[in-house]
Amino acid sequence: MAIDFTFSPDVEQARVAVRDFLRDTVKARYDLLSENKDAKREDWSRLIKELRQEAREQGFWLPHMPSEVGGMGLGVTALAAVSAEAAKVPYGPYILNGHAPDEGNMHTLHHFATDYQRERYLQPLLDGEVRSCFSMTEPEVAGSDPTLIQTTAVEDGDEWVINGHKWFTSGARGATFAIVIARTDPDASVPQARNSAFIVDCDSPGFELVRDIETMSGSHNHCEILYRNVRVPKANLLGERGGGHKLGQVRLGPARLAHCMRWLGEIEMALEMLIDRAGKRFAHGSLLSEKQGIQWMMSDSAMELYASKLMVLHAAYKIENGMDFKQEVSMAKHHVANTLWRVCDRAMQVHGALGYSKDSPISGMLQQARWARLADGADEVHQMRIAEILMRAYQESGSINGAVGGLPL
Repeated sequence: MAIDFTFSPDVEQARVAVRDFLRDTVKARYDLLSENKDAKREDWSRLIKELRQEAREQGFWLPHMPSEVGGMGLGVTALAAVSAEAAKVPYGPYILNGHAPDEGNMHTLHHFATDYQRERYLQPLLDGEVRSCFSMTEPEVAGSDPTLIQTTAVEDGDEWVINGHKWFTSGARGATFAIVIARTDPDASVPQARNSAFIVDCDSPGFELVRDIETMSGSHNHCEILYRNVRVPKANLLGERGGGHKLGQVRLGPARLAHCMRWLGEIEMALEMLIDRAGKRFAHGSLLSEKQGIQWMMSDSAMELYASKLMVLHAAYKIENGMDFKQEVSMAKHHVANTLWRVCDRAMQVHGALGYSKDSPISGMLQQARWARLADGADEVHQMRIAEILMRAYQESGSINGAVGGLPL
C-alpha cells in the first residue's frame, strides 16, 4: 500500500527531539524569565541568544534547509511537523533560525544566488548573524498583482538605480539587506517579465525606513520604505534580468505552505484552550463542555483542523516529490488561514470576557489571525486561481480530478 501517513523512524525521532527541546528547554526558560517582574530587555536578549546557540549545538538549526549548508535536511513533509511544534512556543521558529521572512529569503538565495551572493548574504543569514527583509508590496497598487509594481530599477554604468515606494516590507527594522522586486523592463511583451530582483544593503544611501506600520495587532516589523536613487552594483541582481516575478513565485509558493505549517500549531493551541476552558467553567447548571452548542464548536474546529493537516501534508508531499503544487498550496493557504481565524474566534467566545482581555493570549492570537487571510495572497485571489485551474483541468481532460489533488479516488 503506497499511502502512508507515518514518518520514517529517523524523521519521527527528529520531530520528537525538536518538540522536547522547544517544550522542556525553550518554553520552560521563557516561562521562568516571564515570572521575573524585574527582567529587563537585555535579560530577554541574552536568553534568546543562549537558546539559539543551544539549538545549533543540538542540531536543531535551520530545519528548512539542506544538510550541506548546515540545516537539518528535513523534507518538506517532515518540516510541516517541526514547524507546527515550533509555533506553539514563544520565539520557537526564531530560536531554530527558521522564522519568516528569513526562512523564505534563505530558500531564495540558495536557489538563485551567485557564489558571491551566497558568501556575502546567504552565509551570514544561515549563521544567524544577520536578518533580512523582503520588499515587494507597494501602497499605490494592488499587492496581489506583482505585475503592477511601480518601483523602477534603471541601469547606469556598472550599477542599477532604484526608485520607488514599498510597504509591508517584512522584517525591515534591524535587517542588514533586502530582496527588492523592481521594474527593469517596462516594455516587455509579457507582464511577468518586466520585473527583476535585487539584493539591497539597508545602509545604502537613499534607503529610507519611514516607519513600522501599526496594524490592528500592533507593530510587527512590517515597514514602509522609500527608495531614493539607491545605487546597487550589477553583481547584486538576484537571478536573471526579468526574472523577478518567477523568483517571487518560487519564493512565495513554499512560503505560503510554511505559514500554514506554523498556523497548524496555533490552531491546535487555540482548540486545546477552548476545551480546557469548557471543562472548567460552570454555568447554568452544568459545565460548558456539557452544552451542545459548545460541543459543536469543538467538533467543527476538530474537523477543520483535521482537513487542514491533511491539506498541508499532501501539498508538502507534492513539493517534496517535484510535482505541480500550485493548486494544493492555494487550497491549503485559504483553508488553513480561515480555520485559524474561526478556531481562535471560537476559543475567545468560550473564554468570554477573559478571552477578549489581554489577560489571555487568545485576544492577541485572534488579532494576528486576521492577517493570515491577506498575507501571501488574499483569500479571493486564491479562490480565483483555484477556479481557473479547476476549469482548465476540466477543459483539457474532461475531469476535475487533477485540480482537486489528483488523488486515486
